[in-house]
Amino acid sequence: MSSEDLERYETEIELQLYREYRDVLPMFQYVVETERRFYLANDVKLDVRNDDGRTYFDLRLHDAWVWDMYRHTRFVTSVHVVTFKDVNIEELPSKEL
Repeated sequence: MSSEDLERYETEIELQLYREYRDVLPMFQYVVETERRFYLANDVKLDVRNDDGRTYFDLRLHDAWVWDMYRHTRFVTSVHVVTFKDVNIEELPSKEL
């Protein structure tokens, strides 16, 4: 496989992922970003923890979708993330708007 073929393949996968994201977005209430992943979720719990002077985030998501082009199944029942990096959580606008 040439580098052009690989680049074309990755571009097509990314386009498919974007289309899936656009289709499933109305099903979710929150957008969650961590340093490693992007999620859509309907239930988000974030606990800020401190251990020996180091602060970290304990994040639990339920009924979620994961932005990951190499994952076969992007819909997941639950996700548990522990990170020392920033976590961004945004509530999506109500579907009635």
